[in-house]
Amino acid sequence: MFDPKLKEALSRVQKPGRYTGGEPGSVYKDKDKVDVRFAFCFPDTYEVGMSFLGEKILYELLNAHENWWCERAFMPWIDMKAEMERLQLPLYTMESKDPLTAFDAVGFTLQYELSYTNILAMLDLAGIPFYSKDRDGSWPLIVAGGPCACNSEPIADFFDVIQLGEGEQQLPSICAEIEKGKKEGIGREELLLRIARIPGVYIPVFYDVTYCEDGRIKAITPNRPGVPAVVTKAIVKDLNEFAPPTNFVVPMVGAIQDRASIEVLRGCVRGCRFCQAGFLYRPMRQRDAGLLNRAARDLCANTGYEEISLSSLSTSDHSQLENILDDLLEWTPQQHVSLSLPSLRMDNFSQSMVEKTSRVRKSGLTFAPEGGTQRLRDVINKNLTWEEIENSCNIAFAEGYTSVKLYFMMGLPTETMEDIEGIAETAQRIVELYYKNPDKPKGKGVQVTISCACFVPKPHTPFQFVPQDSKETLEAKQKHLLASVHSKKIRVNYHDSRTSFLEAVFAKGDRRLAPVIVEAYKKGCYFDSWEEHFHYDTWLQTFEQLGVDPHFYANRFIELDEVTPWSHMDYGVTHEFLVREYNKALGAQTTPPCNRACHGCGANHLLGGPCFDYSKNLV
Repeated sequence: MFDPKLKEALSRVQKPGRYTGGEPGSVYKDKDKVDVRFAFCFPDTYEVGMSFLGEKILYELLNAHENWWCERAFMPWIDMKAEMERLQLPLYTMESKDPLTAFDAVGFTLQYELSYTNILAMLDLAGIPFYSKDRDGSWPLIVAGGPCACNSEPIADFFDVIQLGEGEQQLPSICAEIEKGKKEGIGREELLLRIARIPGVYIPVFYDVTYCEDGRIKAITPNRPGVPAVVTKAIVKDLNEFAPPTNFVVPMVGAIQDRASIEVLRGCVRGCRFCQAGFLYRPMRQRDAGLLNRAARDLCANTGYEEISLSSLSTSDHSQLENILDDLLEWTPQQHVSLSLPSLRMDNFSQSMVEKTSRVRKSGLTFAPEGGTQRLRDVINKNLTWEEIENSCNIAFAEGYTSVKLYFMMGLPTETMEDIEGIAETAQRIVELYYKNPDKPKGKGVQVTISCACFVPKPHTPFQFVPQDSKETLEAKQKHLLASVHSKKIRVNYHDSRTSFLEAVFAKGDRRLAPVIVEAYKKGCYFDSWEEHFHYDTWLQTFEQLGVDPHFYANRFIELDEVTPWSHMDYGVTHEFLVREYNKALGAQTTPPCNRACHGCGANHLLGGPCFDYSKNLV
């Protein structure tokens, strides 16, 4: 039965289906018969969180243990948050409707920096103290994981446990220690010491940070015996040992990406110097074609989805992709299931690939040149030429596509106004290609959309050292791009430089930012990634009030030998390799994909051997 307060709240909000639970695929257990209860929290709306594949993987994995129960919680939208506060209704999970305080562990996924105030909002709604130092053994363990864990220092003081790397082995190990600790009746300190021995687990309270007089970090040192000075990320060496989940919770309210999603590979061979995910998830590992086909078929049968997305950072780099598509096409047409390949590369985009995914609507195709000129594409190591762009677009137009979306970045290292003009020129040349193509769709015009993000330098990449362009510089470049477009066939979208600035501050920040995040939340900052709820002036006032200079983090060059807030976090790629790639970028020198030759990034030590068998033709 629903709590009367919850019933009242649901009657007063938009989209009550976000908060009711009961979706097909949900897992229910007798809470009196389980030993560990884990609340998986996504710090954004239900629609965003239910699109996240990582939650689906871990939800199925933890619930496979008979005596563990993993449930879900999401950040309530503005109206529901107000109702919960008015009615004193604590934040609860979708399955049992129990408050988060009833759980042994509450886990947050750190997918993007602008979700940090939402984490505080969810803790606040649950009545859980923000800082780990204020929580004793009567409170749940507050756990974090995800890509932003690679520099979790701005929010480290809020968490008891932070997982670096891939959670398939880490999270079950943490739950096992919680179960064992409960049965033995050990205290919180002893439990954290045991959890600290799990590979890739970082316990922030076990580390002290000291600073130089100029504000830079002097040292990050363990303060307990046996705690590693450097935490090395956890990795799944063989993805085939972890089959993709085949029993998704099917959302009641349409998720942003509401389809059957199958992770075909993890990592990337490309080495784009701006791309944090490409470095965090090294080395690239792929699943076998047969396993993927079986998982896709089971997932569609269990959920009723009619679209399969082959998900990864670079799906077209899977060495068996043609085999995968052939296997899927043996049964998908009869079951009216379409195929989607969301991460295609222009340099291996082929006629046969387009034909095999032709059930997808032919209205638009998305590519990511990232830089407007060949020089800048070489600086960022995109390894993409105009000839490859031209070839991909010609294939697409001949197959019936009438619109192309192009992703670029603005504010990249060494960028000039000529590079900005190159973005418009690239789009114009694609418009001209369309009208020159004899096989283009008859009687239809073309639409080229430029989507331009502001570059944010990220930890663990060769560009971690560089300052972000100032807000004024980025706005000048945005105006120049608009002035450089002279065709109605070209549409331009660009990101708000203010949100990118805050993202850079948190991406490269340290523990001194925690009080800023708390104070900004108290002043009404949450849902910062939603344009209509982003309060830039409030953030600036908070930085000034607390005497913290945000430009110190976002707009300062980091010396190549400087101790960074993430220096004690090892994601496999060596510092020496990042410096080498940074220097190559300054000379516009490229590094070929690492499945063609090893360039010594260091990630192979995570596997205990070579990442690829170079005796095979992997190109």
